[in-house]
Amino acid sequence: MSADERWDLVDASGAPLGRTHRRGDAEWPGEGVFHVVAATCVVRDDGRVLVTQRSAAKDHALCWEFPAGSVLSGESSAEGARRELGEETGLDAPVDRFSRVVRLREERALVDIYLLRWCSDAALALDPDEVAAAKWVAWSDVDHLCHRRLMAAPWVRRLRAIGPELRAAASIDGGRS
Repeated sequence: MSADERWDLVDASGAPLGRTHRRGDAEWPGEGVFHVVAATCVVRDDGRVLVTQRSAAKDHALCWEFPAGSVLSGESSAEGARRELGEETGLDAPVDRFSRVVRLREERALVDIYLLRWCSDAALALDPDEVAAAKWVAWSDVDHLCHRRLMAAPWVRRLRAIGPELRAAASIDGGRS
């Protein structure tokens, strides 16, 4: 994360406002103003999904999540998802393989959740500043992490709202994996 990381600001529909916000600035630009966060649910051919454990130095330390982060000024949402996945895990795929499943509206962010199908158990190259660990898990394990509050709190809320939709999109067997 750069000290001068900038985000494009958008309205509730995602339309650009022609302004940016610098991460860490104390004052948010106002009500009804958002930035875009992009997350990726990577699913292998066997139905397992990739979860990452946040580094001990981050908010929600050592909690699990799907790779995600803020979209930088000038990036599309899918480009931001691709960059964040690469930075955190070392996985790289063309941006056109990222399929947006849903957009959630949170207090200051529009959260785009993408699906990326992966065909193998790729070697991961984790960024220790961002990620403490990663593992491929079944959806039942994701449910267990949420239930035990081992998923980062924002992800528990997100999955409560869209978990079945995301699970169905990721499924190779009609949602039973």
